[in-house]
Amino acid sequence: MGRPPRERGMGTLLRHVLELTEADVSAFFEDIGLGDYRPRFTPMVRAIVARGPMPIRDLAVEVGVTHSAASQTVAQMARQDLVSLKPGTDARQRIVSLTEKTRRLMPTLEAEWAATTAAAEQLEAELPYPLREVLVAAVEALERKSLRERIAETDAALRLGRRPGEG
Repeated sequence: MGRPPRERGMGTLLRHVLELTEADVSAFFEDIGLGDYRPRFTPMVRAIVARGPMPIRDLAVEVGVTHSAASQTVAQMARQDLVSLKPGTDARQRIVSLTEKTRRLMPTLEAEWAATTAAAEQLEAELPYPLREVLVAAVEALERKSLRERIAETDAALRLGRRPGEG
């Protein structure tokens, strides 16, 4: 069974929560006939539905992931014919659009989004603190001051005699 959750590190717990939720959402996708559709596709589809076709770089910003992560996800989606890519005004730019296949899936995806949102709200009702609010606060705090900076300020790091960026 492993160490109890209270004895695990913050990063390990975050990864575990993500693994548990993604596995269950993926299993639900299987249950409703969306077999190859992945949870990481949903923010991309929702952003394109809301804002229309856009460059991968803008999609990454809109979703809140790195350009590399967005590019990899878009490539997976393109292989499944969920999005199409067209050249932008700049030769390096690729514009991401939803395909007809994705448009046909929209009623199912919208119902899934509503069900997943309701389930997440139910989960949050069982928690001592709203998870979304805690995560938003954590992101905001880390954007103000990175974990790297916070680590460097600890007594343990100061005993190492190194500062961030020093070899």
